[in-house]
Amino acid sequence: MSARCVIVGGLVALLAVPVQAQSLFREETFHGLTTDNKAYRPGDVLTVQVFENSSATSSAETGTRRSNHVQAELAHGSNKVAQSSLAVAGDFDGGGRTQRASRLLTTVTVTVQEVLPHGQLRIAGTQSVTVNEELQRVTLEGIVRPVDISDGNVVQSTRIAQARITYVGEGDVTDRGRRAWWRRLLDAFGL
Repeated sequence: MSARCVIVGGLVALLAVPVQAQSLFREETFHGLTTDNKAYRPGDVLTVQVFENSSATSSAETGTRRSNHVQAELAHGSNKVAQSSLAVAGDFDGGGRTQRASRLLTTVTVTVQEVLPHGQLRIAGTQSVTVNEELQRVTLEGIVRPVDISDGNVVQSTRIAQARITYVGEGDVTDRGRRAWWRRLLDAFGL
C-alpha cells in the first residue's frame, strides 16, 4: 500500500465523519462593547454603598388617682349602735423613655444570586474585616432593580428591596461592651 493510498483513505474517512461548526459567540457570556458594565446575570458582582441611619424614640407617661370611701352605720330605732368608715386611696405616677440611634457607612461588593421573573436581581454578599484582632462582618441580602444600578455598577442600600443588612463585631472590644452574666441575671430578677 502506498503512502498515497493511506492519505486518500484518511481523507475519505475524515469526509465521512459529520462536521459540526461551533460558534465563537456564546450568548451566556457575551457582553457587547457598547453596553453598560452593569450586573445583569447570576455570578456578576455589584457594589453596594451602605448609608443607613436609624433612630427611634419612645416615651410614655402614666398617672392614675383613685379614691374610694365606704361608710356604714348601724342604728336601732333612733339610737346609733355602731358607726364604721373605710377609706382607700391610691396614687401612681410612672414614666419611661427609650432612645436609640445607629449609623452604618460602608461599601460591600455582592454577587447576583438569581434573576427574578420581572428582571430584578436577588443579591447577597459578606464582607469581613479584621482590625486589631477585632473581626467586623457585614452581611447584605436583598432585591435590586437594574434601573437603580448606576453606570459604574453601584447601587445605594436605600434602593434595595427586602434589604437585610447585618453588622456584627467579634473580639475583645465587643466582649467588653456586653453586660456581665451576673448583671444580666440580676436584671432578670429586677434587682
